[in-house]
Amino acid sequence: MKKILTTPIKEQDLADIKVGDVIYLNGTLVTCRDVCHRRLIELKRDIPYDLRGKAIFHAGPIVRKNGDKWEMVSIGPTTSMRMESFEKAFIEQTGVRLIVGKGGMGPNTEAGCKEFKALHVIFPAGCAVVAATQVEEIEEVHWTELGMPESLWVCRVKEFGPLIVSIDTFGNNLIDQNKQVFAQRCEPIVEEICQHVHYIK
Repeated sequence: MKKILTTPIKEQDLADIKVGDVIYLNGTLVTCRDVCHRRLIELKRDIPYDLRGKAIFHAGPIVRKNGDKWEMVSIGPTTSMRMESFEKAFIEQTGVRLIVGKGGMGPNTEAGCKEFKALHVIFPAGCAVVAATQVEEIEEVHWTELGMPESLWVCRVKEFGPLIVSIDTFGNNLIDQNKQVFAQRCEPIVEEICQHVHYIK
């Protein structure tokens, strides 16, 4: 059964979701990356949009003006780990429930997701144009002085995804788990290969 979260997302909506699950999003998705995190955490500047129960996207989109409206051209994820040092405090202060990005995140985000009940999910890289087709409308934009990639683009999305859950509300981390499994599998394979190529100096 297709799991679709709809904003505003409540704590109980996330209770049965585990790492490795694939989910989709309906509702509000706000692009929110480096400068937004730094403004909130380091400069103590309030974000001009209420993120409680909403989703953010670590992304720098390409948009164009179409009449009096903005239109999404491309919206691909950027590396989430850049926000790692800020994410726990960001989750606590904003009440965001879903963080979408590329790649995994670390112990700071694990702690934030566990304590304040949020998820980090991975959107497949290389699918930025496909993602743009899942944006029904850009409803608002804030902090345009930061330039297109760092502005806060408030999007209404429909079945945005697939989103792979990498950190759940229990603090489990799919990427870290996979690294351990891959490391265990790697050792005997490397050993076998070395036996066949021992003559190479």
